[in-house]
Amino acid sequence: MKNKEGWDGKMRVEPKAVITNPEALEDSDYSDPDAPPVDEIQADEDLLADEDPNAEDIDLVHCKIQSIPALKLDRFPKLQRLCMRQNQITRIEFPSNVAASLTELDLYDNLISHLKGLDEFHDLTSLDLSFNKIKHIKNISHLKKLTEIFFVQNKIGKIEGLDGLTGITNLELGGNKIRELENLETLTALTQLWVGKNKIAEMKNLDALSNLKIISIQSNRLTQITGLSSLKNLEEIYLSHNAITDLSGLEQNENLRVLDFSNNQVSHLEHLSTLKNLEELWGSNNQLASFEEVERELKDKEHLETVYFEGNPLQMKGPAVYRNKVRLALPQIKQIDATFVKI
Repeated sequence: MKNKEGWDGKMRVEPKAVITNPEALEDSDYSDPDAPPVDEIQADEDLLADEDPNAEDIDLVHCKIQSIPALKLDRFPKLQRLCMRQNQITRIEFPSNVAASLTELDLYDNLISHLKGLDEFHDLTSLDLSFNKIKHIKNISHLKKLTEIFFVQNKIGKIEGLDGLTGITNLELGGNKIRELENLETLTALTQLWVGKNKIAEMKNLDALSNLKIISIQSNRLTQITGLSSLKNLEEIYLSHNAITDLSGLEQNENLRVLDFSNNQVSHLEHLSTLKNLEELWGSNNQLASFEEVERELKDKEHLETVYFEGNPLQMKGPAVYRNKVRLALPQIKQIDATFVKI
């Protein structure tokens, strides 16, 4: 769910699409009439010639596809799941019968800049348009059966266009240019919200998301923890790589199991007394210096098995005795940083 730089979301494949016109990075409407044509699938090059006409799943990953119509997908009337990752697709164009039958569409890592062409996808439950060039979320509010949306690493500046998608349980918007959490009030079924690597300065407008279990807001601009008191079902929160100075604001989240505040500026381990269900606490690379605070705040957490404190003064000032001190303070611990505790 994250790497050492605080990334989260489903960065499941390294992007390999090649953009031959750098100007298009700044202008989604850019086109170069003088540019030589990009090789498309030729009429006599049928990538799906050997595919079963009754196929329900088709994978066309890294096939240099630019044109969806050239695939002649209308011959697959039972197609439900289609994956076309790492191609050169710029437009979403599907035959009506395929649009009507698809439930999962994966266009991760292509060259799509506009959300158009989804009007007939009424049964779609999963849509992945991560690693494209999308600036605005629009033209998807009619997709009432959607349960998960992945728009990781695009150019989205605002959360919008999701009104009425009450069935969404997982929303991934990491790696964009979002500055504010907004327009989420109708997503009452949401259980996972991934907004890492954006420009968000405050957690707010989340009160309606009573079913939220996971929120990841790593690598943003937070200075404090706010807006979570009504989220009684919250189980995991990822806050690494921000500018948070203390842990107040979590007192009402008593079902919290995983707390990650690594790579912040927290100097005191406090405000955790109500979090009786903690299982993992990630606090590496902060300013924590007191083993007494570690014992006071965490010793009573019977379910706590994993702690990360490396990169704090309490580890760096006495690395030889650090692990033993943590074990003495927290006898229930099974893992300290990346190493399991020997019994």
